[in-house]
Amino acid sequence: QVQLMESGGGLVQARGSLRLSCTASGRRFSNSAMAWFRQAPGEEREFVAGIAWSSSHYYAKFVKGRFTISRDNAENTVYLQMNSLKLEDTAVYYCAVRIRSGTYWSEVAMDYWGKGTLVTVSS
Repeated sequence: QVQLMESGGGLVQARGSLRLSCTASGRRFSNSAMAWFRQAPGEEREFVAGIAWSSSHYYAKFVKGRFTISRDNAENTVYLQMNSLKLEDTAVYYCAVRIRSGTYWSEVAMDYWGKGTLVTVSS
């Protein structure tokens, strides 16, 4: 059974940093695309960052160089380093994996999801 477990969320002040982790179990994902999405209160879930099997990075425009996605295939883990956090970054952050071929970053393109970790940015 495949499971994705996010960690690292919490309360942080604006302009602070957090590092999210997502560790997968039940299957190796070294050849899969992995991504982070987020859902703010009252909003739809949106793509944040993705990393292909080749380690190519993809980011949403609102990231603007503040976030960095990385992966450790040996640990079956993907990370999201978030710097210069803003109030509007407050959301539940979800890890997702696509095992099908092709690099796509929409919600429907992902095959597995974690349950999310809450990030709250305060002023």
